[in-house]
Amino acid sequence: MSVNTAANLYDFTGLQQESDSGATISDYFSLLKPRVMTLVVFTAIAGMVVAPGDIHPFMAVLAIAAIALGSGAAGAMNMWYDRDIDAVMSRTKSRPIPAGRVDPAEALALGLILTVISVMTLGLALNWVAAGLLAFASWFYVHIYTAVLKRSTPQNIVIGGAAGAFPPMIGWASVTGGIDVLPIVLFAIIFFWTPPHFWALALYKNNDYKKAGVPMLPVVAGERATKIQMFVYTLILLPLCMIPVLTGSLGMIYGAGALALNFGFIAYAYKVLKTQDLKPARAMFGYSILYLFALFTFVMIDGVL
Repeated sequence: MSVNTAANLYDFTGLQQESDSGATISDYFSLLKPRVMTLVVFTAIAGMVVAPGDIHPFMAVLAIAAIALGSGAAGAMNMWYDRDIDAVMSRTKSRPIPAGRVDPAEALALGLILTVISVMTLGLALNWVAAGLLAFASWFYVHIYTAVLKRSTPQNIVIGGAAGAFPPMIGWASVTGGIDVLPIVLFAIIFFWTPPHFWALALYKNNDYKKAGVPMLPVVAGERATKIQMFVYTLILLPLCMIPVLTGSLGMIYGAGALALNFGFIAYAYKVLKTQDLKPARAMFGYSILYLFALFTFVMIDGVL
């Protein structure tokens, strides 16, 4: 299959391929993108922790499991759809489908089945607002980001990044059955965090995206324009992260931590902007992951004190 083929999300032909070796449990688990799942679950838990009201521990565990399954299901369907470009990118060519260890049809079936299980579990056990948000986030990631945006526009990660911003809202809705200002702000923080996070990766993996024909911003607009936009997004994040403090939703523990983390993020982005070396971009990518985990840790600490 050509990497430039405009694959149809709903085309179920050509799904079978020979496996070079038998698939293992580890192969199927890797289809769920466990590293992404960890971040999704962590931010969802933060949404649950700061939500007003009580939730039975068993129901909380059930909600977390459903959110994790929903995230993993979307990851499996993303790998099914992107199997052609994954095969030519050094970062992804060893994934189970392009490496021939898992049939595409199996990955798609796994994703569809887990999506139904996760949404129905969240809806029947907790509430349909949370389930609806989970279903919409999954659909948005698989259809809007993966199938529509990723191969057609350099703004793919800007718009498509919204899919990964839903977990705090889903966690909050699991407890309250609704949405309020704080989970919307947490959504916005992840939304504006996603472009500089992903563009840092795209900078030092630029050749991969060129080979795959994916119009990431560094490929289309060049390194300089990408670095400027990364810096601007980190500047936007600073006041955005202060909104929960200004509204009284969170206190000074979160505020102090958020300030320190954002100044660090800005410093990394500035270093990337001012150098031709791509090592700072790799370092910024690593820091961005630490940033989000630490920021939502402060959210939870402040929420329980």
